Amino acid sequence: MAYLPIEDYGMIGNMHTAALIGRNGSIDWLCLPNFDSPSVFCRVLDENKGGYFQIAPSLENVTRKQVYWPDTNVLITRFLGNEAVVEVVDYMPVGKKRGEPGFHQLIRRVEMIRGSVPIKMTCCPAFNYARDPHSVELFAGGAVFRSEAIDIELTTPHDLKLQDGSCGGVEAMLELKQGERVQFVLRPLDKQHKGAQVLDQAVEQQLLEETIDFWHRWIKRSNYKGRWRTMVNRSALALKLLTFEPTGAIVAAPTTSLPEHIGGPRNWDYRYTWIRDASFSIYGLLRLGFTDEAAAFMGWLEQRCHEREADGGLQIMYGLNGEHDLEETTLDHLEGYRQSGPVRIGNGAAKQLQLDIYGELMDSVYLYNKYGAPISYDLWSQLSKLVDWVCDNWQRPDDGVWESRGGAQHFVYSKFMCWVAIDRGLRLADRRSFPANRSRWYAVRDQIYLDVMKNGWSTQQKAFVQRYGAEDLDASNLLMPLVFFMGPNDPRMLSTLDALSRDPSQGGLLSDSLVYRYNVAGHMPGGEDSTPGQAGFDDGLAGGEGTFNMCTFWLVEALTRAGKTDRAKLAQARLIFEKMLGYANHLGLYAEETGLAGEHLGNYPQAFTHLALISSAYNLDRTLDEVGL
Repeated sequence: MAYLPIEDYGMIGNMHTAALIGRNGSIDWLCLPNFDSPSVFCRVLDENKGGYFQIAPSLENVTRKQVYWPDTNVLITRFLGNEAVVEVVDYMPVGKKRGEPGFHQLIRRVEMIRGSVPIKMTCCPAFNYARDPHSVELFAGGAVFRSEAIDIELTTPHDLKLQDGSCGGVEAMLELKQGERVQFVLRPLDKQHKGAQVLDQAVEQQLLEETIDFWHRWIKRSNYKGRWRTMVNRSALALKLLTFEPTGAIVAAPTTSLPEHIGGPRNWDYRYTWIRDASFSIYGLLRLGFTDEAAAFMGWLEQRCHEREADGGLQIMYGLNGEHDLEETTLDHLEGYRQSGPVRIGNGAAKQLQLDIYGELMDSVYLYNKYGAPISYDLWSQLSKLVDWVCDNWQRPDDGVWESRGGAQHFVYSKFMCWVAIDRGLRLADRRSFPANRSRWYAVRDQIYLDVMKNGWSTQQKAFVQRYGAEDLDASNLLMPLVFFMGPNDPRMLSTLDALSRDPSQGGLLSDSLVYRYNVAGHMPGGEDSTPGQAGFDDGLAGGEGTFNMCTFWLVEALTRAGKTDRAKLAQARLIFEKMLGYANHLGLYAEETGLAGEHLGNYPQAFTHLALISSAYNLDRTLDEVGL
């Protein structure tokens, strides 16, 4: 199998884990039982070794389509040919208890819609990122695959046989007539398990109906009724799939090591939860009316505030259950997506110093206290210590929002987010009459503001720059008006917007409505090696990268806010937003980045991108209504 484009995958899940299913009917990524567990199928990272679970008909001149069952996370993959039409319906039941039908199961229903044609099923697991051997035991109604760490069971009413070849899998040939269907059920097993009964078709139908009903009831809770309801709902549904139900954490993405540049080394494990995502997640969830999910994430966040590091600060990210040790290793036996190595598991950035996270943390708590529920005194006692820590440490260089591996710098974004941390601390203290070291907080907040104005502003660029002492631009500064550090119509902010909105060949970061996060030294977007006034930022990594989708949505929001008094900027915001919607895949999903030819790059689907879409859609829609457009 040649590698599918990243955008050719759909996602299903059960709020414990998620699977990627290609247009060709193949599950090429699945970790069991949780998002951060070792993979069972990972063909997306190695087409030969990775393991897969594919169902596809023998059709000539086949057309492949994928759609979601409306307003659900039930995926339908359709194979259309002159002689037949076949559908594969994939889903994971939700809300089931241990021992109930559907608990931690992945169900694949195959149905012959029209005509009759042979259908082949092949299931070839490759446990622990294709590192662990396994055995296969056939039994009446299915097979069990046993490995050292986990066993999985595949059940079906059809006979299975050992797969021809060396993958250690099973296969089946189906001969269905029009209107007939059959199901395959995959699930992880307890070690003592000896085999299970085949899922009855009536029970499977009930599970499908219950799953559809769950998603319908859930999405109806959204209070967004604006212009882009379909895309906002799909983003919300994707975010719900990326929620780890036992703790309320939201994974940045369900995958690891999908590359930011084909053939390059910018490949990271995103199956963890970043403190940075907290404010964006809670803001997006509360805006849509999903207060239960916001409260669950807030609970996860509060626990982390009670687990401060020895120096009094926080890690930038944690495991789904709050794990601190996310040791980064490479899997050199896997070639990586389209030979983009290395493949990494774990994330060494967890131990970086990133000062901006305290601003995002405090902003999320402030928003939750305002729109969700009042925070507790015990949480405040931890937060006030963190604000004091920011007052003590804001002048340090750090690794920055983009997790640079090129050495610590004085990043402008980190500085003004420290201002946000103290500002939100003051607002919370006043709103709730909490005790606080107000005189010091006020003084340091003002000191940071003046420091950014002096050292973060370039008279040459007429813009806020990436880091002190440099002339490079950075898309993270688009958040200045979004966090109320700068007024959206302040002359300095408008000038920064103009600078960022120039083409990369003219020193900007906007290329055909898509925004690069910064100028990677020696790999200028569009092929240029240098940009007027910019040397480029050496982030310690080889190769280039695509445009950052969330940065494009940040530009939409910044233009939207400026557009309240400037119709031209509002019109520009809407056009960029509409163009950006066109870069979604056929299912409305986004990866982290978009390449020059519109291809998806980076881990997929990415929570931050969908959060940024929700926020920009909400604010753009509201502003258009306010000005009567």
